[in-house]
Amino acid sequence: MKVALACQTCNSRNCWTTKSTDSRQTRLQIKKYCKTCGSHTMHAETK
Repeated sequence: MKVALACQTCNSRNCWTTKSTDSRQTRLQIKKYCKTCGSHTMHAETK
């Protein structure tokens, strides 16, 4: 399943990733580089 990741600091949706369909109950959170902020921030799964 393909999901969008949004930066927690600036709320821009700048990353896409895949997620297994078994883990639909929990939201994915990854620390990634945000090109808008210019630093590594937490990115959370959006709807």
